[in-house]
Amino acid sequence: MNTSSISLKFEKRRGIMFDPIQRLTASLKEAPVVWKGDYPYFIHPLTDGVPRLEADVFQAVVDLVFDSVQWDKIDLLLGIEAMGLPLTSSLSLRTGLPQVVARKRSYGLDGEITIDQNTGYSKGSMYLNDIKPGESIAIIDDVLSTGGTLDAVIKGVEKAGANVTTIVAVVEKGPGLEMLKKKYPAIEISSIVRLTMEGAEIVLLDEVV
Repeated sequence: MNTSSISLKFEKRRGIMFDPIQRLTASLKEAPVVWKGDYPYFIHPLTDGVPRLEADVFQAVVDLVFDSVQWDKIDLLLGIEAMGLPLTSSLSLRTGLPQVVARKRSYGLDGEITIDQNTGYSKGSMYLNDIKPGESIAIIDDVLSTGGTLDAVIKGVEKAGANVTTIVAVVEKGPGLEMLKKKYPAIEISSIVRLTMEGAEIVLLDEVV
């Protein structure tokens, strides 16, 4: 896998040259920003489900994530409700790997794992089902901010006797990724793009892939 060539990979789509990283970053730059109290919050269909998600933006993200993972080392995809699910579903179809979802409601199945999440923005419980001991798991998520949710999910996977080996977040915003890298050095943790907010302006930092 040569991830350094991703941004140079062009495909002809709809009669135009298609560059996945440029399409993703352009869509982020166009995202509306709303204020919640004193906090500026960018709204993007990949992270919030609104406004509408254009097919070529989603295709760009799936291409970028697909090219950033060594799939032959993965047994199971794990998505986090809600916005991780479209990503893992598409990648499950492409790779042929099964997927599970970290849900915010309990189903009471045998072996269900309860995890407590604290994101810095909210607290609550999530539930994992049908994770088998010894499985190597890739978590694909839409955004990584504080790292609180992913930290809790990693612990839940470990409680099930499995191992998170790879985490890919589409958008990195905040200190969470570096915190998780220090806490879990054996896990390959990466993002596609990094951004920060300067007032109501979305500032894209370096492209990570």
